[in-house]
Amino acid sequence: MCGIVGALAGRDIVPILIDGLKRLEYRGYDSAGIAILNGGLKRVRRVGRVAEMEAEALSQNLTGMAGIGHTRWATHGGVTEFNAHPIISRDELAVVHNGIIENHEEMRARLKALGYHFESQTDTEVIAHLVHHYYSRMPDLFSAMRAAVAELHGAYAIGVIALKSPDTVCCARMGCPLLIGLGEGENFFASDVSALISVTRRIIYLEEGDVAAVTRDHVTVMDREGREVQRPVRLSEASADMVDLGPYNHYMQKEIHEQPRALSDTLEAVINEGVHPGLMGENAESVLSSVDSVLILAAGTSYYAGLIARQWLESIARIPANAELGHEYRYRSSIANPKQLVVTISQSGETLDTMEALKRAKELGHDETLSICNVAESAIPRASKLVFYTRAGAEIGVASTKAFTTQLAALFTLTLVLAKLRGHLTVAQEHQYMEALRYLPGSVQHALNLEPQIKVWAERFAPKQHALFLGRGLHYPIALEGALKLKEISYIHAEAYPAGELKHGPLALVDRNMPVVVIAPNDSLLEKVKSNMQEVRARGGELYVFADLDSHFGEAEGVHVIRTPRHMGVLSPIVHAVPVQLLAYHAALYKGTDVDKPRNLAKSVTVE
Repeated sequence: MCGIVGALAGRDIVPILIDGLKRLEYRGYDSAGIAILNGGLKRVRRVGRVAEMEAEALSQNLTGMAGIGHTRWATHGGVTEFNAHPIISRDELAVVHNGIIENHEEMRARLKALGYHFESQTDTEVIAHLVHHYYSRMPDLFSAMRAAVAELHGAYAIGVIALKSPDTVCCARMGCPLLIGLGEGENFFASDVSALISVTRRIIYLEEGDVAAVTRDHVTVMDREGREVQRPVRLSEASADMVDLGPYNHYMQKEIHEQPRALSDTLEAVINEGVHPGLMGENAESVLSSVDSVLILAAGTSYYAGLIARQWLESIARIPANAELGHEYRYRSSIANPKQLVVTISQSGETLDTMEALKRAKELGHDETLSICNVAESAIPRASKLVFYTRAGAEIGVASTKAFTTQLAALFTLTLVLAKLRGHLTVAQEHQYMEALRYLPGSVQHALNLEPQIKVWAERFAPKQHALFLGRGLHYPIALEGALKLKEISYIHAEAYPAGELKHGPLALVDRNMPVVVIAPNDSLLEKVKSNMQEVRARGGELYVFADLDSHFGEAEGVHVIRTPRHMGVLSPIVHAVPVQLLAYHAALYKGTDVDKPRNLAKSVTVE
């Protein structure tokens, strides 16, 4: 991890590489570098931000018409310049790499025996020396690249340039995203289409195991079987406007405030067309009519969306449902049910843990698969029988916001479709739910209007070391999400529990220095939540309560209340997600942390 860009053109490509890396900064990274062919192999690397590397490249007057660039998120080896990419082999060949090479130790031993000297602690250096080894024995770089990747085990997206092949750059992918951008007399490759939106919209998405040779005028792709293949050229819908901050100070702030529009766009089809299986893709009716249960596989914030959907599916569609973390599911012994619908949730569509869990499910005999994703043509949707695309637009901030709420909207749509197919949705109920969906973007906007009050709370949170989040039923996952957001971007340690679990241990943590955030909508569990709040107050805890307009309790000593809009019934978790996002955002601002690029984290997690 975490970002790759490469270019071959009849003009100086250094500005293109640097611009691409800047557009990939949202993915998270700790060092950056570029390597250029220009009468020699020249490289600039720096720990820290792309801007620092850019300044050094400008000071060296670095130019060239072929090159590669990388932003690294450390996996093997510490955050040092020696470990930063590109990695060079014998001053003749440079490599950039996302992913993890699992057999790097045995390959390192073999290459040392062949006389190669290792300067870094990275698994990537194995790739550089291995390609170099074959290149010295083969007629061209493309052949050497194919021979080398055939020996690699693990996940990778790789870009290579070589001093003796200035007219060709090579790239390959397995388990990590990589695409090729087509220009006029110039071509490019990158790990994310956003890196190339300033130079082209014509995109080729590489498939698993593909290796490509890219020249200025031609692209050759070979699949994992060594056969030359033609991958379709697609026109990307991404635009420069999608990654502009506009009037906002941070991408996270922008994306929090984009949620009413993102929800409207995601729900447009169901609101205009009504509830029907075709929303999930072709043949959806035959697939969904035959399933007898649902398994949701996801990670991080997407997993919390799955936890909420599990309750929707069982209570509304009356179908057994479960949600699992993909990285746990893939390694446990599970009992396959061919009639079970496997739903994968991923913002990027490239989350390795979720992708591998989907592969595992299919190996076990699960044929009925549905992907909920925000990125068209990404790996997970391509591997799924059915797809529901959220229409959140580009999400740049590492901490997910609008992707989460649009995932919930998609999962609720799936719930209604299954309920209707199974005969558990009356005409009156469908009308009621459709009205709630129409009101949902407006209710989210009302929640956004609470920002000034939430900022006051955030200032009190900023000096704290710890926080506790509580919720019950559908809102326990929102407590989990609130705690995660606070941890991610403010670095305040936060835990979340079902409120009824307090007395079974977590109550020992409560004191006057532990703020306790409570998600307390006006639902059937409100009185139970009030009792749990009393347990906190009895121990001197300070309560910060997100309630509804129609909840009948007010502020008191040690009890602070902010009221979201009127209770939205089963859709309430979507509305209550907004205040906890704003609380984390403003607490991070008061602490002075990097809101969009929190330490140690990456946006698209393409390593295990």
